[in-house]
Amino acid sequence: MYYILFYKTVDNYIERRAPFREEHLNLAQKAHQNGTLVLGGALADPADGAMLVFKGDSPKVAEDFAANDPYVKNGLILEWHVRPWTVVIGNE
Repeated sequence: MYYILFYKTVDNYIERRAPFREEHLNLAQKAHQNGTLVLGGALADPADGAMLVFKGDSPKVAEDFAANDPYVKNGLILEWHVRPWTVVIGNE
């Protein structure tokens, strides 16, 4: 099953993320390497959110990522939530 983690970011998120970006990307890279994070990235025009797609047995994979994400821990994410995603085309 796939799960999408939605982030709503603070104003000036792009500028404010710099001190935490390396740690955030390392966390994301680990999740990608272990197969739980399929893809992810920031939304653009405007840069007011992000989406990360996880694959797992429960939404816990995405929830655990958010709980450990330095962007969340340091107040760059105003709110986040996880939704199950039923993939019809492109599901391997």
